[in-house]
Amino acid sequence: MTSDENHVDPYPSLTVAREQEPDKENIEPMQLGKRLKEIRMAHGLTLEEASKRTGLARSTLSKIENEQISPTFQAMQKLASGLQIDIPQLFAPPKQIMATGRRDITRKEEGRPHPTTTYEHELLATQLRNKKMMPFKSRVRARHFEDYPDWIRHDGEEFLLVLSGTITFFSEFYEPVQLNEGDSVYYDATMGHMLVSVSDEDAHILWVTAS
Repeated sequence: MTSDENHVDPYPSLTVAREQEPDKENIEPMQLGKRLKEIRMAHGLTLEEASKRTGLARSTLSKIENEQISPTFQAMQKLASGLQIDIPQLFAPPKQIMATGRRDITRKEEGRPHPTTTYEHELLATQLRNKKMMPFKSRVRARHFEDYPDWIRHDGEEFLLVLSGTITFFSEFYEPVQLNEGDSVYYDATMGHMLVSVSDEDAHILWVTAS
């Protein structure tokens, strides 16, 4: 977080995992009825409620969902209008979420230490690589704005939660603001920022940085 850290990055690179390419051999044929039911259920509608919205008979909707009949183009227009969707959405299968099963537990005070002149960081979840977020706890040692040689700037966005103590949060385009225990701030990390402890004891904070 400090200028000297810009030269040696203590954190693994933050990279966004790419979506897996679908296996063309395992792509299932589109089932319009199944897709229609998924959309209806996502809206929390019963067949009767969907019938009132679309102007199609309940029995017609049931037959479409059970692949007993194929809807006409006019019926698809009514479905799209009543369910407030675009017609292509009736043919687009829902995006599949691929679970990776990754997990990393960090016990209390067992994170990786990384002290600097202004902070004492404790890096969390260090066993996982290519994370989309980088969580860490810090003790804010800086006490004055002048303790920093320059604004801190880096890629991504950042969330900060004060765990104990009080800090003053400085940012390039806003007036300084005091944050107490339980207060938080979310900000664009490319904007210059820095913070100092103003409580009797050094403040402790939780930081989450995302690319």
